[in-house]
Amino acid sequence: MSDLFENHIEVNVDIKDHLPLAEKVRPLSMDEFLGQDHLTSKGKPLREIIEKEMLHSMIFWGPPGTGKTTLARLISLKIKANFVSLSAVMAGVSDIRKTVKEAKELRVKTGNASVLFLDEIHRFNKSQQDAFLPYLEDGTLILIGATTENPSFQLNNALLSRLRVYVLKQLTESSVKLILKNALSKLDQNNKSPQLEDEALNLIAAAADGDARKGLNILEIAFAFSVSNDGQSNIIKHSDIKEVIGNEIRQFDNKGEHFYDQISALHKSIRGSDPNASLYWLMR
Repeated sequence: MSDLFENHIEVNVDIKDHLPLAEKVRPLSMDEFLGQDHLTSKGKPLREIIEKEMLHSMIFWGPPGTGKTTLARLISLKIKANFVSLSAVMAGVSDIRKTVKEAKELRVKTGNASVLFLDEIHRFNKSQQDAFLPYLEDGTLILIGATTENPSFQLNNALLSRLRVYVLKQLTESSVKLILKNALSKLDQNNKSPQLEDEALNLIAAAADGDARKGLNILEIAFAFSVSNDGQSNIIKHSDIKEVIGNEIRQFDNKGEHFYDQISALHKSIRGSDPNASLYWLMR
C-alpha cells in the first residue's frame, strides 16, 4: 500500500476545462442573453429594472433550459446588493433564517438590501414558504424564485401577492440554433473550433425541444464522439448527432403543465378530425 502512495503521479487539472458546455457559454450580459425577447429586450420592464437596479421580489416561471438561473446570475452581476443563491432541493428553513440574519446585519451596517435567489422554489412546502413573508414585507429580503411548475398551483397566495411572476417561454428552434452556433467557439480541437453541418444543427435544435441546456449537452457529447471516431476532422456531422440522440425523450410530466397541455392538444385534434395530429399527440 505504501508503494502505491510513494509512486503516485500528480496531475494538474484545469477545472475550467471540465465545466459543462452549458456553463461555459452562460451569458455575462443582458445583450448576450437569447430567447426571451418579451422580457429582456431594451425597453421591456424586466430589462429596465435590472439596468436601473430597481429590483422587486419576483418569480421566473418556465420550462427547463430557458434561462431562469442565468437571469438571476445576470442580476447578481449587475446589482450592488448582497446576493445569496440557494436551491430548495437542499435548503431548509434554517438556511432561510441564516440568510435573514446576515441580511439584517448587512442592512444595519450598509443600508443595502439582500437578494435571495431560490432555485426550484416549488419544492418548498407551504410552511417553508410562509417563512419568507415577514422579511419580504419589511424589505429585509428581495426574493427571486425559479420554478418549472405553475406558481398558482405551487405557491401560497400570500407569497404570490408579494411577487411579480415573469413567464419564460420555451425556446424556438431558431434561438436554440443561435445558441449552438455561439457555443462552437468553446469546443476546441487542436486550437480550432469545430464546424457543424446544417443538417446536424437542425437535428440538435429539434431534439432540444426548446431546452438550450439539452441542446448544448447533445452538441458537447457529439463533439467528443466525432473526435474519438476521427481525430483529423473538425466537422460534427448529422450521423454523429443521430448516434448521440438515439431514442430521444420529449418533455413530459405527471399531471403537470405538459400533461394538461398535451392532452388538450389531443382532444382538439380529435375534435378537429385530424388523424395525423391525433396520433402524434396520443404518442406524446
